[in-house]
Amino acid sequence: MAPSETPSLPILWSFRRCPYAIRARLALAQAKVPLETREVNLAVRPPEFLALGAPGTVPQLVLPDGARLQQSLEIMIWALEAGDPGDCLRRAGADTTAAGDWEQIMALVEENDGPFKHHLDRFKYASRFPDSDPAVHREAALAILRRWNGRLEPANDADEPHWLLGERSSLADWALLPFVRQFRLADPEGFAAASGLTALRTWLARFEAGHELAAVMAPPLAPRQPWRSPSWLYHLALAGEWRQALAEGVYRRSTRGLALEQVGFLHASHANQIAATFERFYQDAGPVLLLTIDPERLNAAGLEVDVDPKN
Repeated sequence: MAPSETPSLPILWSFRRCPYAIRARLALAQAKVPLETREVNLAVRPPEFLALGAPGTVPQLVLPDGARLQQSLEIMIWALEAGDPGDCLRRAGADTTAAGDWEQIMALVEENDGPFKHHLDRFKYASRFPDSDPAVHREAALAILRRWNGRLEPANDADEPHWLLGERSSLADWALLPFVRQFRLADPEGFAAASGLTALRTWLARFEAGHELAAVMAPPLAPRQPWRSPSWLYHLALAGEWRQALAEGVYRRSTRGLALEQVGFLHASHANQIAATFERFYQDAGPVLLLTIDPERLNAAGLEVDVDPKN
């Protein structure tokens, strides 16, 4: 978000597949909070996102008054305090049971965000941790999952859905489920064959097939393309020509059918002009790539970038 920007809605900076971002979106969806979601390309983060400063990760929620929520759990609690029809925070009453539930919720989230995430990362992303044994971390993660499985086993073989704190979902379920899903996706066959996870697999399968996950993995809560910064410029390139340019180390195209030497500058568009430029010049061109240009990094003598204000 640019310093001069005053949003009328909260802005959620997110990444579609990040489990922290998923759980934040789950709470925001349950609370029915109206907002604008901006998908971040974590490899090329837009200047508006970088301007927010530390920690530089997703999710982050920027409120219309300028306040910023920087952690997924903070966003979840803020959202559910605004609207919690299922009493996921267990605050409908101030009795001892509700207070005890909140302590259990926090203990489960701390176990997930601490030990379980530690083992999950070293199992799922083993190449990032060459000094760790992924098999050891897988077994350690499974030991935690088996403890959670014990919580999910319904009493007296009841048929109703069971959750971590009983017969109703809580913040703990929505905070942990995206990470258990990530563990399953790392090794689906191994997860399916692991012992002592029957109730947990049912719990996860219900989530993966449910409308809650489907809602937050689709627009507007999870756009499939990164948010396009108005601070950047964009250039449409034929895929074949761009591959050739990568091989040769130089890009010589101004626009479709015209070389840079012929025109003298590179045609580019602002974010809000991309669709019109594509429809007008590239719709029948075959595979097309969208290249991003950071004006702050332009440092080529004699190179001009032209942006047509009428596009």
